[in-house]
Amino acid sequence: MTAFGGRRALVVGAGVAGRAAAATLAAEGAHVIVTERRDAEAIGDVSGLTAAGVEVRSSGHAAADLDGIDVVVVSPGVPPDAPPVVWAKERGIDVWGELELGARLARSPYLAVTGTNGKTTTTGMLAACLRAGDIDAVACGNIGFPFTTAVREEHEALVVEVSSFQLAVQERFHPKVSVLVNLAPDHLDHHGSFEAYRDAKAAIFRAQRDDDVHVGNRGDPVAAAVSARAPCTHHWFTGGALGDDGADVGYDGDALVARTSEGPVALGTVEGERAGHREDAAAAAAAALAFGIGPDAVRDGLAAFEPAAHRGDLVAEVDGVRFLDNSKATNVHAAAAAIAAVHDAVLIAGGRGKGQDLSPLRDAATNLRAVIAIGEAGPSLHDVFDGAVPVQDASSIEDAVAAAFAASARPGVVLLAPACASWDQFASYAERGDRFAAAARALGAGVHARG
Repeated sequence: MTAFGGRRALVVGAGVAGRAAAATLAAEGAHVIVTERRDAEAIGDVSGLTAAGVEVRSSGHAAADLDGIDVVVVSPGVPPDAPPVVWAKERGIDVWGELELGARLARSPYLAVTGTNGKTTTTGMLAACLRAGDIDAVACGNIGFPFTTAVREEHEALVVEVSSFQLAVQERFHPKVSVLVNLAPDHLDHHGSFEAYRDAKAAIFRAQRDDDVHVGNRGDPVAAAVSARAPCTHHWFTGGALGDDGADVGYDGDALVARTSEGPVALGTVEGERAGHREDAAAAAAAALAFGIGPDAVRDGLAAFEPAAHRGDLVAEVDGVRFLDNSKATNVHAAAAAIAAVHDAVLIAGGRGKGQDLSPLRDAATNLRAVIAIGEAGPSLHDVFDGAVPVQDASSIEDAVAAAFAASARPGVVLLAPACASWDQFASYAERGDRFAAAARALGAGVHARG
């Protein structure tokens, strides 16, 4: 018998997550309607959904869409005051996020990772550790492979990246191991306040109990205070030195080390281009060990993992200047961490600020020789770095790359760590990073041609 046979479901949003939720509901026997504010041309091909019996309605939402509906499933990022959500609550209709839907269908144990920064890398590292321990595990969720799709496949474990948007609209999401990598202000334009954002993150352990494990960050006081509220067993990690703060996993120099009853156990090294992922590796290791994976498998999994693009990767080297793409650093916390890993660098930053206070970036000015400002946040960056480091405006990412190269030392570093969203000038952080990389490589081709 299918889980939703005979029920009528409305899915709000026809993006990746919404389509996956609709397909899953249809496969589980529900009659499904998808509504989307964009027009049909913007949505693109929906033949896969319509072939499964899903009705897709574009160009806006209407109260009549909820007639006869039993449950509403909202895509991540749909605000709580969106009309379909308000109408559903007025009618007493259940409103779920995709995590709630996935949790009601999951047949395999799952681990979950959230945090302001490093979620994707930690999730990938953790899944790699599980696979190195001979467990058929897959990374899913906000990482790009929807949780609602993964739960219908045959896997021994799922590692789910979850965002604050997703966590804010669920009740039954119950990971065996949960991880809060770190916590800093972000998405305040959506949640309305840091407190609301923080509480959404804390929902990752809401359904956990005594025999479950929550993994927290001893090196992040704000995150640690939230993690301490978890109603289950606690394990701790730190991105710094393993000392007397109660962390189970941390560092001895560049060596990642786990504290055990038999003494410290080495889990490999995190250095060079991976130095920006020290916190992520420690979090993944602590979670894998908590799930029962042995140290050897953790070491092998971390060594085999390759970080996703736009997270500090070297995309070009021109005349001794290294170009580092950290376009995924879309908030102050992530950008500050990226800047801390370089020296005497030229920073390219800016975009849409999402209501953040950018002033903490000034604390990282000692690692910079210049700043190239792009996008809407340009004036704010001038204020932040006034008197600390020279700031120059650029009208495009290509102009920013050229200006940064001209201002760089030889040898030197140009770092793209925007601290802001990309939506004022780009479709996504990935497009921003790709154009940065392309401009750097084109610059290199020109230098070589002249040489």
